[in-house]
Amino acid sequence: MAVHSAPSAGPQRFDLVVSGGLLADPLSPEPFAGDLAVRDGRIAAIGEPGTLAGRERVDATGLLVAPGLIDLHSHVYAPRTSLGVPADTVGVEQGVTTVVDAGSCGSDHWDDFAGNVVTVAATRVLSWLNISRHGLVHGRTELAGGPGDIDEAATEKLLREHPDRVRGVKVRMSSSVLGDSGLEPLRAAKRVAARVGRPVMVHVGNEPPRLADVLDLLGEGDVVTHAFHGKPGGLFGSEDAARRAVARGVRLDVGHGSASLNFATAERALAAGFFPHTISTDVHVGNVEGPVHSLVTTLNKLLGLGLDPHQVIRCATLHPAQVLGMDDELGTLRVGGAADLTLLRLVERTAVLTDADGDTRTTHTQMEAARTVRAGRLHTPGTSTG
Repeated sequence: MAVHSAPSAGPQRFDLVVSGGLLADPLSPEPFAGDLAVRDGRIAAIGEPGTLAGRERVDATGLLVAPGLIDLHSHVYAPRTSLGVPADTVGVEQGVTTVVDAGSCGSDHWDDFAGNVVTVAATRVLSWLNISRHGLVHGRTELAGGPGDIDEAATEKLLREHPDRVRGVKVRMSSSVLGDSGLEPLRAAKRVAARVGRPVMVHVGNEPPRLADVLDLLGEGDVVTHAFHGKPGGLFGSEDAARRAVARGVRLDVGHGSASLNFATAERALAAGFFPHTISTDVHVGNVEGPVHSLVTTLNKLLGLGLDPHQVIRCATLHPAQVLGMDDELGTLRVGGAADLTLLRLVERTAVLTDADGDTRTTHTQMEAARTVRAGRLHTPGTSTG
């Protein structure tokens, strides 16, 4: 796929035109042929095939032109945490234009995170700020110390001062994290988030607390990540509470991770009508070489479980943008929105994909990230997106 130079821009010319592909706008029922033009880092126009001209041209023949992929759950606070990977390594270099760090950072370390991660990455980096003031800087039991681990006022202050970057509150509600803290960290996260009108992302895993008790505290717009894990309890230990929560507008997120996407659980969930609202990776140093690899690989696993390409694209574009309250800016091909694009190639190829528990499924159709446009600038993904 080539990028072609064009004559100097005149009044009707744009900075960049992507042509020849199918525009996979999640707001459209299916992809459609068309040109997409970029000016000053924004989507400036959509036209019939061959009708727009720009200083640069991307030939997207044979590709899906999707909004930039959004990874709603990642860990990119490197090197201050043991989990952190460089944002661009799992971002623009893998076809992902926005990563949301899910609780690596708490209120104590926001300035360091902002200065050394957020402002230096080509990828857009947003944050679910950990309700623990320490985040994951001192390890993975950040809520086991009791009330002293939480500073509600400092967390709220950062949510108010940095609304463009801090989009919600993260809390990890599993026994290995909490010690004797019980449900109180979740209640604290909900209090803070409610005061600023932002959602909470809740990590679920090993009980206690019971998933049903966690779900009963959540409301519209909140996110349950690791919803399809295969650990004891889980979705099918609290099915009635899960149905009530989904009916209230609680969102189920994949959050693949090292132990949290189980094919059998996901298949059972899909059959029972529990569909992922968002598909994310929980990518970190312990799983980026496998089984997670990338967001595109995670999307391929959901393709292998029966979702279609337009569904999985929606779960990694429009839906996370809505969760973040940024769907006027991200997640669609709307004129005026950010010129964040992921060009995807659908290939017919047999592959064996592995879940977080070592189980496998064979697939015959996969997506590959062929090109990334972030704020109007082109990036070429590496080979790690397979």
